[in-house]
Amino acid sequence: MFRRLYADLPTSGKIDLTDLPVTRKPDLMDGFDDWLTIRSPSLEKARAHLSDMDNVGVPVGDVAVFQTSGTSGEPAVIVLPSAFVEYYFGIMMARFERYHWAMIRDLRKRGVRVTITGGNGHFAGNGFNKLVQSVNPRLAKGLGLTFVEAEQPINRLVETVNAIPDVAWIVTYPSMLSILVREKEAGRLRIEPALFSTGGETLTSDLQARALHAFPSLEYGIADFYGCTECLALSFTCSHGRKHLNEDWVILEAVDEAMRPVPDGTLSDTVLLTVLANEAQPFIRYDLGDCVRFHTDACPCGSPFRSFDVEGRQATLVRVGEVTLSPLVFDLDHDQARRVQLVQTGEKGFEVRIQLAEGVSEKRVFDDVIAAVQRVFHDNGLTDVSVAASDAPPAFTPSGKFHEVVPLKSAGARNMI
Repeated sequence: MFRRLYADLPTSGKIDLTDLPVTRKPDLMDGFDDWLTIRSPSLEKARAHLSDMDNVGVPVGDVAVFQTSGTSGEPAVIVLPSAFVEYYFGIMMARFERYHWAMIRDLRKRGVRVTITGGNGHFAGNGFNKLVQSVNPRLAKGLGLTFVEAEQPINRLVETVNAIPDVAWIVTYPSMLSILVREKEAGRLRIEPALFSTGGETLTSDLQARALHAFPSLEYGIADFYGCTECLALSFTCSHGRKHLNEDWVILEAVDEAMRPVPDGTLSDTVLLTVLANEAQPFIRYDLGDCVRFHTDACPCGSPFRSFDVEGRQATLVRVGEVTLSPLVFDLDHDQARRVQLVQTGEKGFEVRIQLAEGVSEKRVFDDVIAAVQRVFHDNGLTDVSVAASDAPPAFTPSGKFHEVVPLKSAGARNMI
């Protein structure tokens, strides 16, 4: 595949990274069997493996196989070499400061780590935990890994988590953290974790502050990580709360719409990922679709690796005519609803889906939420947008993420992982 992609490059002893073409998920998946540096598994064999939930975390020969959620199209099949578990933990532990080692030792004494992510597929959240249990049971036992499915009804999820003794650390998505915060505020969730780790979505400062208030037990706060199934060891969070790029294993280019580099301090239109820790499935200048901003100053932690902020994904933006809105501008919280979701059904059409709390007026909640959504559109000059109540329940992505705002899918949308 890459021989074909690079066929037109000039003959030279030196090729700059920016000389290489950008790659995207649909094109790579179309040529999957020519993409891998190994010839097993084939795409057919990989998909057969992924079709059986009993195979989650089970290696295929010398490789592990996962899938992305395919939120905006075909899921990607991700192949990791057998050594990746050692890569991952080696890379991340090499970044630990004394603070991190002390924290890990303390968390192990306090209790178990619980991962709450999607359980209906071979996704990295659940799959990587099971892979570690398969290839290194001693390491898995030391980490105290426990998995809880995010898709189950909230009351059952709360019962499950409450029944786990000594929950010290929870790993989940920000959207699930928001649900846990509401359940804690309502007095239904009784756990007292010392740390939350989040990733896979944007963690807002408002949610972070609310979580810290709801869980006074969070001695180590909330560590927000940035990674993806294609590169689990993409970054690390330092003791000052900054995300640092693992630059000796990963290249991340912040670029504009024309794929030209943007200077540090400028928000990118997307990022191009090159992974140096996967010799089985090369990712070279792979368009992730994330919007990032590299810091212009050195981090107080002293790390030589660049730090950055992630400000969302192109595929999560809501587009109404010529107006583009971040999903964060919509305040969908309601004290009489367990979940609220805004779904774009057409260019100027939206519907509201609600999972109500018990014994409340459905009409009142819908009216309140619809009015709040309409105010956002009005404030942005959009007066001809329809917002209607829907009988459909709020839906999860295949990987177990809950998006409060679901934009209209378009043919031009970037691959959302």
